[in-house]
Amino acid sequence: MSATRPTAPLLEVAGLEAWYGRAHILTGVDLTVGRGEVVALMGRNGAGKTTTLKAVMGLVGQRAGRVAFEGRAIATLPPHRIARLGVGYVPEDRRIFADLTVEENLEVGRQPPRPGAPAWTPERLFALFPNLAEMRGRRGTRMSGGEQQMLTLARTLMGNPSLLLLDEPSEGLAPIIVRQMAEAVRRLKVEGLSVLVSEQNLSFAAAVADRASVIEKGRVRWTGTMAELMADEAARRAYLAL
Repeated sequence: MSATRPTAPLLEVAGLEAWYGRAHILTGVDLTVGRGEVVALMGRNGAGKTTTLKAVMGLVGQRAGRVAFEGRAIATLPPHRIARLGVGYVPEDRRIFADLTVEENLEVGRQPPRPGAPAWTPERLFALFPNLAEMRGRRGTRMSGGEQQMLTLARTLMGNPSLLLLDEPSEGLAPIIVRQMAEAVRRLKVEGLSVLVSEQNLSFAAAVADRASVIEKGRVRWTGTMAELMADEAARRAYLAL
C-alpha cells in the first residue's frame, strides 16, 4: 500500500531577502501557509512583518529567494500578475477610494470567480460585514477607520482570492471592531480561504490563527502552532514583549 503524499502548501516562502535601498530588511525568511489555514506572522514594530507581506506580493523592488504560490514560482512577477493568480493583499493603511461609495468600492475590486476559491458577491460580503450593509451608499470620507478597514478587506475579497495577505488588521481599531474583524477572519477560514496575517496583537492572533511564525530583525526566530506559542512564555517574552 503506497503512503499518502503530503499536500503541498498553498504558499511557500524560502530564503526570502528584501532591501530598501542599502538597508537589508529581510534575511532568509522561511514560512508556509497550507490550504484553508490561517498563519500569523508576529513580531514587534519594525521586525519585518509588513515587508514580508509586500515582498510576497511583489511590492518590494529589491528582493531575492523563493516564493511559490500553488507550486508556481512568483518571486519575479509584478504585483498585478500575482493578484490575477489569486493572491489578495489588504494593506495596513486601508487605501479605499474615499470619493466612492461602499458599493462602488466593492465593484472596483470585482474579478471573475476562480476555481478552488470562495466566490464573493456584495450581498455575501454585506452578510459577513453587517456594518457595511447599513452604509452601502456612504462615501469613504464619511466612514470611521474601522469601517474603512472592513471595506478594504471586503473589496479585496471581491477579487475572489485563494490566499489573503492581511496586514495588521487590528492596529488602531476599537475593541468591538477588533472582535468583528477576528470573527470575519474565522468565517473566511470556514469558507476555505487561506490567510497570512501580520499581527502584533497576541489575543487577536490567538483567536484566528492555526500556526504562528515570529519574526525579529528580518529573520524568523520561532515557528509552531498558535497553542504552542501561547504556552511558550520565554518566546513571547523574547520576541513579542514591549
